Amino acid sequence: MFKTPLKALLLGSALVVTSFATSFSAQAQNMHDSWNALLNKHVVAINHNHSTEVNYAAIKREHAQLKTYLDSLTAVTQSEFDAWEKPKQLAFLINAYNAWTVELILTKYPDIKSIKDLGSFFSSPWSKEFVPLLGKTRSLDDIEHGLIRGSGKYNDPRIHFAVNCASIGCPALREEAYTATDLESQLQEQTVRFLSDMTRNMAQENTLSVSSIFKWYGDDFEKGFRGTNTLQQFFLQYSDALKLIPAQQKALKNDDMKVKFLDYNWDLNVRH
Repeated sequence: MFKTPLKALLLGSALVVTSFATSFSAQAQNMHDSWNALLNKHVVAINHNHSTEVNYAAIKREHAQLKTYLDSLTAVTQSEFDAWEKPKQLAFLINAYNAWTVELILTKYPDIKSIKDLGSFFSSPWSKEFVPLLGKTRSLDDIEHGLIRGSGKYNDPRIHFAVNCASIGCPALREEAYTATDLESQLQEQTVRFLSDMTRNMAQENTLSVSSIFKWYGDDFEKGFRGTNTLQQFFLQYSDALKLIPAQQKALKNDDMKVKFLDYNWDLNVRH
């Protein structure tokens, strides 16, 4: 005589669980919507879509929206983060880095010409501990070099074309938020976008001149990502973006091509 009530109880419980899961999924999916909206409105592609400029003045006028987004990131607990799949974690960390970099710029904008102006003789702006994230107050260095690069979980050197240091020499701040669903295509697009920029990566005869990013973080490109164990092998995967002719590809493969690292432009990536 208990069969019908029990069935009803189980059905009701299932509906509650399903409803909660759907709600949680939607909440997670929409987590970066406000950041996405700010990027859509105030980040503009330049240089044939290879770079972007940021309208910091406009974002400052909408600072409340940015602060609300940052507060939503702070609200995520370590246990919640640990339960996510890796693409969702990585998208979260990249967005956090980029959004808090913008927040850092706004603390002194328009009275700065470079993010380096926010540092001091004794410390860099990237070592400032001002980011409340995953239960600790962290620096931008903590996010990039600790949570992303140092965790050993992601092993994807393309993150260097996604995190943005608010500088002209840096790969473009993407005009949309990173998401778990689109992360792979977004990272790939950012990599091609940067490598195909001949003002920052260019092959001439037997010399490949590339961004200093590859000097600073060269080891990240030699850890077996998609079978690449050397910087040259990574470049060969993007021969089309770098516009390498067959002779240059052969020279690069045989380690007969000189790799030169260009000076980095630390001027603010601001749209006037």
